[in-house]
Amino acid sequence: MDITTLLQVLDTTVRLATPLLFACLAGLFSERAGIFDIGLEGKMLAAAFFSAAFASLYGSVWIGLLAGIGASVALSIIHGLASITFRGNQLISGVAINFLAAGLTVLIAQDWFQQGGRTPQLARDARFNDITLPLANSAPEGMLSQIYSELISGHSILVYVAALSVPATWYILFRTRFGLRLRAVGENPAAVDTAGISVVGLRYSAVMICGLLCGLAGAYLSTGLQAAFVKDMSSGRGFIALAALIFAKWRPWYALSACLLFGFLQALALRPDVVEAVAQVKVPGQLLDALPYILTVVILAGFVGKAIPPRAGGTPYVKER
Repeated sequence: MDITTLLQVLDTTVRLATPLLFACLAGLFSERAGIFDIGLEGKMLAAAFFSAAFASLYGSVWIGLLAGIGASVALSIIHGLASITFRGNQLISGVAINFLAAGLTVLIAQDWFQQGGRTPQLARDARFNDITLPLANSAPEGMLSQIYSELISGHSILVYVAALSVPATWYILFRTRFGLRLRAVGENPAAVDTAGISVVGLRYSAVMICGLLCGLAGAYLSTGLQAAFVKDMSSGRGFIALAALIFAKWRPWYALSACLLFGFLQALALRPDVVEAVAQVKVPGQLLDALPYILTVVILAGFVGKAIPPRAGGTPYVKER
């Protein structure tokens, strides 16, 4: 396999890993605060629809982005009310959000656009376009310049935002007072409450950050990775992100590695010729398509017991009187 083909596969890997990374970091914030959220899939789907819908209606990708984030945050507030305020079952709330988003997106899309649950194709100004970094087209020939021009340059702005979100998440969680309190409320909320800090406020903050990041993930799907919304376009990415989060043991840098691994498997499914050239055997396309989901099941089956989640995760906090 030559360097050009390898860079093409890695470029696709980065693009496909971006929504996974946003969703994985979203789950990281939420679960570090003790709120399990399997509704990542539904939030991504809702954000993808409303981003594409508003971008199509108003011809602006930024309006679409705000609409997608707003839809995701709204679902996060619903999840927060159910799991924090009313102390309901967090898993059931997440499942309900997934079902709600799956049904409503198609219903509203059909009502607004009459295209079978789709949105119209987005024009150039209504989607995120690739950015050419400085010197990418004028760099001297060589492997490093080729990596810079073909792998690092040429992505939409949300790809770079996702990359910057990893060190930002690490800094917030491990180098700020807010991050210390957030991690503490996921481990021992009673101690946080005793210190005079609002457990409810911290958990709602984490849920809102989760909604913001899921909104970016969904918006990227429909206005960056593709140029329209189609039914169920999240395709299980929310669950893959949860598996990546467990695999990463709730740490930002490990989350980046896990998401790149899943993105690489998805990229290979799009390039069966590369797999056949390396393996010297014909691999069924259906097997390549299923690899990310097979890995998800393997991780959930093999790592759940070994990866220790926050101790107060999934447990509603009841203030002692």
